[in-house]
Amino acid sequence: MIPRTLFSADHELFRDSVRKFLEQHAVPFHAQWEKNGHVDRALWYKAGEAGLLCSHLPEAYGGAEADFLYSAVVIEEIARLGLTGIGFSLHSDIVAPYLLHYGSEEQRRRYLPRMASGELIGAIAMTEPGAGSDLQGVRTTAVLDGDEYVINGSKTFITNGWLADLVVVVAKTDPQAGARGTSLFLVETGTPGFSRGRRLEKVGMKAQDTSELFFQDVRVPRENLLGQAGMGFAYLMQELPQERLTVGVAALASAEAALGWTLDYTRERKAFGKAVADFQNTRFKLAEMAAEIQVGRVFTDRCLELHLQGKLDVPTAAMLKYWATELQCRVLDECVQLHGGYGYMWEYPVARAWADARVQRIYAGTNEIMKEIIARSL
Repeated sequence: MIPRTLFSADHELFRDSVRKFLEQHAVPFHAQWEKNGHVDRALWYKAGEAGLLCSHLPEAYGGAEADFLYSAVVIEEIARLGLTGIGFSLHSDIVAPYLLHYGSEEQRRRYLPRMASGELIGAIAMTEPGAGSDLQGVRTTAVLDGDEYVINGSKTFITNGWLADLVVVVAKTDPQAGARGTSLFLVETGTPGFSRGRRLEKVGMKAQDTSELFFQDVRVPRENLLGQAGMGFAYLMQELPQERLTVGVAALASAEAALGWTLDYTRERKAFGKAVADFQNTRFKLAEMAAEIQVGRVFTDRCLELHLQGKLDVPTAAMLKYWATELQCRVLDECVQLHGGYGYMWEYPVARAWADARVQRIYAGTNEIMKEIIARSL
């Protein structure tokens, strides 16, 4: 395997601390969280104390002014351990940057320190029952009434939706203006008119608190507009490369973990008097996966490098999201097959990872949309 040179000794020390934190505070409880449909709230406070949340934020807002590789470490370690219920990355690497980049100073000081400490959990409400990857199809509205905006609409498939305290809401302020009529709003979940629907029962990621959200005449001050009115779609497009990068990083780490589990299993499992790993078909399948993962790893690390330089563009991020998640699903399917009947048993991590992986090709923009983005850039 080609050694990774992107991460420094300090990054690797942080990785050790993240792994120990997860092994102590998450691994023993994740199976129960899958039954509960959400992780314990206490985990967020502990993660804040340990510096796992919003590490990229300036110190003035409770962060450590760390580079994105520290976020990548958290994403990778969560994925390697199959802890897909933990929504730290969406909170830290998707929601917090919207406030940091487009929020007013008052908004930043009000919310970001509490996000870094784990006191406040963030979510972003884009997807609607009738609008997924096509964000211009959003029907939630925000109408200015004096000094307040009145928000009406519904959202679905919202990660961190059940536990969230603050939601970045995508809404139409001018339904006739197309993309230029979209704006972003900060809505605290205790606001009158806001309600949560059911926790959605998914095929995988069962410990992730994915929920429906409803807004019925939700009134927020004009000051809760995030950035400028009508700029919401532009803000979403500017932030999507980092979101898709996080998906790619998790996908590669998950594939690497699955290969490791499968290597161990096939070496120990006997069939017809010898280890499953000694059959040529098994060796060739393992070799194919190892080669593809190595190719994916090099591309993922290159995208991380570009992102650190501020050069990760929309088409390249789309390529990573598409390639890495397709690879993840291929690898996990092969790994389940090599586990035989045990690969289909929920008690085996490869089975849960296989079920969890499928949605990676759907959220953050479906892979069909990724191909369209790539094609337009050619």
